[in-house]
Amino acid sequence: MKIGLVTTTYLPSRNGVATSTALFAQGLRALGHTVDIYAPQHPHASAHPNSSGSGEQVHLHRLPSTMRGAPADYPILLWPNRPVVASLPLAGTDIFHTMHPFLAGELARLWGRRFNTPVVFTAHTQYDQYLHYAPVPRRVSFGLVRAHVATFARSVDKVLVPGAAMAQMLREYGYQGPVTRMPNPVDLSSFVAAATPEVRREVRERYGVHQSAPLVISLGRLAPEKNLDTLLLAYRLAREQRPELRLLVVGDGPARGDLEAAKPAGAVFTGAVPYAEVPNLLAAADVFITASESEVLPMSMIEALAASTPLVAANSPAAQDLINGQNGLISEANPEALAGALLQVFSPAALPAMQQAALQSAQQYDLRARAADLLSVYEKLLADSQSSGHKSGHASVR
Repeated sequence: MKIGLVTTTYLPSRNGVATSTALFAQGLRALGHTVDIYAPQHPHASAHPNSSGSGEQVHLHRLPSTMRGAPADYPILLWPNRPVVASLPLAGTDIFHTMHPFLAGELARLWGRRFNTPVVFTAHTQYDQYLHYAPVPRRVSFGLVRAHVATFARSVDKVLVPGAAMAQMLREYGYQGPVTRMPNPVDLSSFVAAATPEVRREVRERYGVHQSAPLVISLGRLAPEKNLDTLLLAYRLAREQRPELRLLVVGDGPARGDLEAAKPAGAVFTGAVPYAEVPNLLAAADVFITASESEVLPMSMIEALAASTPLVAANSPAAQDLINGQNGLISEANPEALAGALLQVFSPAALPAMQQAALQSAQQYDLRARAADLLSVYEKLLADSQSSGHKSGHASVR
């Protein structure tokens, strides 16, 4: 099968959609299929046309983009002109799969119609929670974004969601059609391999954390929607009762300067790290914390579970899907509640069992299983299309 993944963000960008897309491509190729990735040009990507920027050799096709007005590490995709499109290996694609309902999605849908090919859409994000990045009034854009996402979902052949909460959000946006749950994958083996005393010792020594200190980790983009002020306040409150508590804040973003300037005692900001280092950092920590209420099913939370690191999370779609009470705790999105949950998980009677439950709950997200399930979706969609005598299932024929 020849699969075309169309995305607005890809490696070397560091975010859940970019990582998930790369992992699914890896898993599908391991099953013997051809995967072409269509993604924006990134200023830090390798000059090699088939390099992801992380050393991975892929069928990767960079599309025109701009950094003007874009957040750091998020190039803005531009509409490709005819010569660019003519150079792409679109012909013969069996499935186009887009990770976004905006320009990347419009391209996937256009190419699907052009080649009479089914189009799959994964709804990854609470899109209306990111309107502060758009140069339009929120009161105007809020309704327009929701209506556009719902309309786009109705126009494709298959809608996937990483978790049940995203399905509910699509309903709230106005899309009432069928959805299929397709959680993000994780390369479980790399996280299990990192869970060694040697890794724990090296990471803690690097960041000046005592080997016996209870260590909390936050991993992700440092941006307003992540509610990091609340996270730091929660850590400060918890530390009043557990002075030995330490915090690693891993990642970079527009909020980093302000957050680091007011960082509490015992907190270390690592900045951006190579993805290969993420398993080591998570395995060296005891508990993962997030105060974000906008997460749908972020890679960082799944990766923490894979590293046997239980979760403490503000109530969010991701928390509802991932946390079962055995592998972590959900709290209200305020400092006092998060601090209380953090101290509860760090209880000697709770932490070992939660660490074991974290790893067990991560098994369902293993890359091999997730890639096989996604392939089954593609195969069924193709079989249904062929049996009906055509491949198109777009809005114009619904």
